[in-house]
Amino acid sequence: MTISIFDLLKVGIGPSSSHTVGPMRAARRFVMEELADDEVLARVESLQVDLYGSLAATGRGHGTFTAVLLGLEGWDPETILPAQVDDRLAAMESSGTIKLAVQQHEGGGREIPLRVEDFIQRPLTVMDRHTNAMTLSARDAAGDQLAKEIYYSIGGGFVLSESDAVASDASLGEALADPDTQVPYPFTTSAALMEHCVRSGLPVSRVMMANERALYRTRHGGTEEQAEADITARVLHLWKVMEECKNSALEREGHLPGGLKVRRRAPDWHARMWKDDPGRTHAYWQEWVNLVALAVNEENASGGRVVTAPTNGAAGIIPAVGFYATHYGPGASYAGEEDREDIAVRFLLTAAAVGVLYKEQASISGAEVGCQGEVGSASSMAAAGLCEVLGGSPMQVENAAEIAMEHNLGLTCDPIAGLVQVPCIERNAMAATKAVNAARMALMGDGDHRVSLDEVIVTMRETGKDMSSKYKETALGGLAVNVVEC
Repeated sequence: MTISIFDLLKVGIGPSSSHTVGPMRAARRFVMEELADDEVLARVESLQVDLYGSLAATGRGHGTFTAVLLGLEGWDPETILPAQVDDRLAAMESSGTIKLAVQQHEGGGREIPLRVEDFIQRPLTVMDRHTNAMTLSARDAAGDQLAKEIYYSIGGGFVLSESDAVASDASLGEALADPDTQVPYPFTTSAALMEHCVRSGLPVSRVMMANERALYRTRHGGTEEQAEADITARVLHLWKVMEECKNSALEREGHLPGGLKVRRRAPDWHARMWKDDPGRTHAYWQEWVNLVALAVNEENASGGRVVTAPTNGAAGIIPAVGFYATHYGPGASYAGEEDREDIAVRFLLTAAAVGVLYKEQASISGAEVGCQGEVGSASSMAAAGLCEVLGGSPMQVENAAEIAMEHNLGLTCDPIAGLVQVPCIERNAMAATKAVNAARMALMGDGDHRVSLDEVIVTMRETGKDMSSKYKETALGGLAVNVVEC
């Protein structure tokens, strides 16, 4: 196990992890690595951006083009604020130029002409390694090439370059691995994870924490106690950003950006819920879960600050089910802030452990396997996390994750107008309630189940391979073509 919770759950901006966060990271990496030499940067007179496959097909609606421009200026999706996004994009539009690596150079970076209209889109060209591909190349005044690299946005904000894969002589998934990192409980399959739980007597969350401590100490040193304290603080930061994301959406009225004119519903729903259920009783749990999922994804659709969980398109599911865990779980009604934080940490660690399985064995990219890889994976992760905090055994946790994915198999990615709005927002709410039901079903059993989580993950991967490309985030099939945009 080399994938950390902080690889899977990252702070970024909406509306898409693979089409917004990933391309921004790729562009930032290009200027920080390929143009790191000040003498090379000073010679750059032009830059070409080529987008392929799904990035080209739905990039405009997903904010890919503007994300690349921000990344080329050196902005980090994890720290940039929505107001800064608006300010920089307005300045670029006004001037027709960008400032290469401005975030890394006190002198202001290298200003060159570049607009979204200059990007070259190749939606029908699919690169061998991944459909989400982009090429960046810089030239001098004579037209000579100074730097060039191909990047792949492989889902959840993960980015790898062609150089990464070539250097390791590996597939993109294998190129993620860090062979020098040793963890006490290595796993890439659910079978291995369950074996560790049985042998150690630890729940899934503690197995994940033990591995996180090892990863932390390899990279930062320190004691076991220091490592766990810092990891816990970072996990709680993710939880805080999820809460802030939801709260921001509850105060924003009007319509979401884009041509669909989708009205924000979260503020009205919230007001109605406080009227209908001021005591937040268990009878209304589903309405509250729906509201949280809806709010988070409305914020994502408007380019707000979210946590990829494990993707932006599925960002509302884990916060919504986490809301259930911290408000309707055992003792939640009288739990203090510290108790709720403990619940949130165990919930997110367990969810991340299951997320590792999807990233290792299949994909969390809608452009690669359809929405089953995004919403399905998130629903499965959330079901596992909830099952553990509700008292489930490791085998019940695995069962919950399996149930949730089993009933998301075949889910297509067909956003209307390429916007992460319809059906994406409501789809998060539906998947969140599926996750709650999956956890509760698993808790009714003893953990014994006929279909393993590994079998379902492999089935999801194979289903994605067989799925027509028009249903994989290309806006060429399904609702994307059968519903009139405006």
